[in-house]
Amino acid sequence: MRSRYSAFAFGDTAYLRDTWHADTRPRSLELDPHQEWRGLDILATRAGGPFDDAGEVEFVARFRDTASRERGRLHEVSRFVRSDRRWSYVDGDVAP
Repeated sequence: MRSRYSAFAFGDTAYLRDTWHADTRPRSLELDPHQEWRGLDILATRAGGPFDDAGEVEFVARFRDTASRERGRLHEVSRFVRSDRRWSYVDGDVAP
């Protein structure tokens, strides 16, 4: 989760696509160049330990739009699966 947040912050779409599960990965991925990620708070985790094949991470990521100067946040529960010792992002539910 933290590595994917860092990839969003640095605009590394190749890493984001590489860590996205093949069944749910978008064909293309374009990030908003005006979105500046400002912080990540992990609120909870479910499973995802060394002996698990799936897990969830609830987080809040804060951002700022550099064009409008508006601030926002993304609150999501993300689902991950592990295959061949690698974690992949499957999908997530955005919370209000």
